[in-house]
Amino acid sequence: MTSTPQDAPHIPVLLEEVITGLNPRDGATYVDGTFGAGGYSRALLDGARCRVYGIDRDPSAIARGQDMARAYEGRLTLVPGCFGDMAQLMDDLGVCQVDGVALDLGVSSMQIDTPERGFSFRFDAPLDMRMGNDGPTAADLVNQWPESDLADVIYQYGEERAARRIARAICQDRTETPFTRTRQLADLVKRLVGRPNDKIHPATRTFQALRIAVNDEMGQLNRGLDGAERLLAPGGRLAVVSFHSLEDRAVKQFLKPRCGEQSHPSRHLPAGTDSQTAPSFRLLKRGAIKPGAEEAAHNPRSRSARLRLAERTAAPVWPTRAAA
Repeated sequence: MTSTPQDAPHIPVLLEEVITGLNPRDGATYVDGTFGAGGYSRALLDGARCRVYGIDRDPSAIARGQDMARAYEGRLTLVPGCFGDMAQLMDDLGVCQVDGVALDLGVSSMQIDTPERGFSFRFDAPLDMRMGNDGPTAADLVNQWPESDLADVIYQYGEERAARRIARAICQDRTETPFTRTRQLADLVKRLVGRPNDKIHPATRTFQALRIAVNDEMGQLNRGLDGAERLLAPGGRLAVVSFHSLEDRAVKQFLKPRCGEQSHPSRHLPAGTDSQTAPSFRLLKRGAIKPGAEEAAHNPRSRSARLRLAERTAAPVWPTRAAA
C-alpha cells in the first residue's frame, strides 16, 4: 500500500496505469480497498465527478484522511476495516454494486517509516508489525508459536530456505530472553544466514513472513478478491498492485479461471454449460504491468510492483473459495 499524503514523499505506485485501468467516470462508485494516504482515491476523485469509499484497517490512516474527505464535499467516505471484508462493509453502508475496486497490497511506506510500528529492522523498535491496533504482534508469534509453525510460516510466506534453522534458533533463544525488539530478531537471522555478498538484508524474508502472518495478508487478499467479484457491476474494473510473488501469484490464480483460462470438466461439454464456470472477468491486459524505468528510478520501492487489471462480466459470481 504505497500511498501519498500531499505533504509527504510517499508516491502511489503505478498511479497512472491504475487510474487509466479503472476509467473513472461521472456518477460512478469506486472502492479504494487500501486507502493509506489516499493517493488512488484522490486521483479517482480528481478524474471524474464520482464517489469513492476508502477502506483501511489502520486507524491512523482513517484519521489522516478526514481532511481529504471534507475537501471532496461528501464524495469520499472513509470506512474503518479490512478490505477482505469489503462486501460486508459496503452492504452495511447500503452499497450493493460498484464500478471499480483498487487494491494496493502489502505494508504502506508510512507504516514502514514509522519506527514504533515495528515493520522494519532499520530501526530498533518494538517487534509489532500490526497494520491495525488489534490482534497478536510479531513478538507474540515469535515467542509463543511452536517451532514447526514458525518454520512453516517463514518458509511459505518468506520463501526462506533456512526457515527451519531460523525457527530452531528462535525457540532456543527465547527460553532465555524473549524477543521484543526488531533489531534483536534481525541480528539473530543475520548471524545464522548472513553472507558478505547479500544484496538484501538476510532478515528481509523472515520479517516479510512474520508481517504476512500477523496481518493475515493472504487470507485478506483471497477474501478481498472474492468480495470484489461480488461487488463489481458488469463492466466494473478491478486493479490490483502487488509487491511480491506470493501476492501476484494469488491474484493470477484468482483471475485465470475466472477469465476462462482453464480446461472444462469434460471436453464433451461446451463452454458455459455450467453457469458457475462462465467467465466472471475478462483481462484488460494479458500479464502484469510493471513500472517503467523512470518510475523505478524515481521511486525505488516501486521496482517489484506488478499490476493486474480485469473487467467484470455479467456472469454469476463463482462459489466462494475456502478461507486461507
